[in-house]
Amino acid sequence: MAFRRNGAKQAGLTSMVQLRLFPTTEQSVALAAAAKVANQAANVVSVLAWRQQCFGRVALHRLAYLAVRAEVRGLGAQAANLAIAQVHAAYANRRATRKRAHVFRPHGAVPYDARMLTFNRAARTASLWTPTGRVHIAYAGRDADRHAIDTLPVGEADLVFRGGKWLLQVTVTHPKPEVNEPEAGFLGVDQGLANLAVTSDGVVLPGKALPGTIAGNGHIRGLRRRRHRQRRRLQRKGTPSARRVLRRLAGRERRMMTDVNHQISSHVVREAERTGRGVAMEDLRGIRGRVRAHRFQRRTLHGWAFAQQAAFTRYKAALAGVAFVLVDAAYTSQCCPRCGCVSRRNRPARGRFDCIRCGLAGHADHIAALNIARRGVEGWGTVNSPHATGLPSARRDRESKPPVSVGGG
Repeated sequence: MAFRRNGAKQAGLTSMVQLRLFPTTEQSVALAAAAKVANQAANVVSVLAWRQQCFGRVALHRLAYLAVRAEVRGLGAQAANLAIAQVHAAYANRRATRKRAHVFRPHGAVPYDARMLTFNRAARTASLWTPTGRVHIAYAGRDADRHAIDTLPVGEADLVFRGGKWLLQVTVTHPKPEVNEPEAGFLGVDQGLANLAVTSDGVVLPGKALPGTIAGNGHIRGLRRRRHRQRRRLQRKGTPSARRVLRRLAGRERRMMTDVNHQISSHVVREAERTGRGVAMEDLRGIRGRVRAHRFQRRTLHGWAFAQQAAFTRYKAALAGVAFVLVDAAYTSQCCPRCGCVSRRNRPARGRFDCIRCGLAGHADHIAALNIARRGVEGWGTVNSPHATGLPSARRDRESKPPVSVGGG
């Protein structure tokens, strides 16, 4: 079993698996103490970093290591190192908002690495560091997650307390598969607000193609509107019982959308793999800053999880060896895939496309997906074009310097 150290690069593709821990009462107290000590240490380092405006990994270690070891009782050496790394990562992810010191919650996630966590696969137990000594706790999880822990290299992990349960979120490294050439073209996926995803095959997702209780996009919009009204009503009420209900409902909508995006991305990748195609999606980064929305649509726009759906599709395509391309999103819903005419008049209604030049008509999202699929072929052809320096193959060119907009490994 190999662990990834901080800053070390790993070959292959990483993903996260989740295990549930079953501690005894004494072990649960020890885990709570570990969370309290680790987050207290992170807060001490965070204040030092903010006061000294020192955010670099090495410089912050030199500044804070001895101070945090002296101030926080029960903190181990490696726990101090990981607390410093955690603070560095927190400030690296919020460079534009360093107006105040970052605060870590007392029971927030605790990072672990090989020196603080080991697995006994035969006994299905995990040995974790705590301020009072090591604890050996039984764990369980899905068959696929347990198989990943048993067979794949294991990296860093986070200890999380959520809903009265102790969870262990572990990074594992998959072998890097070869990306298959999309000889049959690309499967285009158009993302939107009315329809979360529409493929170039004309399949609307979520819908009949997906199992589960979600009947379709209208069902999702109705659920989200109802839960928004429920949260607003309870927040306005403000009583202790209302706050208890809000805590019970917290994260329910987020979990629903995450599950739907997993189903959509899995369906898309399976269909592309089955038909020998790649997957093409729009590059929608920064769209919230570019799009002007009516005030009644802002909540829907800012709650739109398009980035998560693209990220899920990218890593699942990489694991399956399916080519993945992000293409320019400009005018995909206004361009005719038959004659190339681009005009706003091609969209007489939100969901309708009717080309003013050749008369091609259809659903606007399906037409956009066809354009995305075509741009995917063009983008992949650009990536595979001969290099000016005369490299021996396009595959070697991609592996030596992969472009930002192309996934699949």
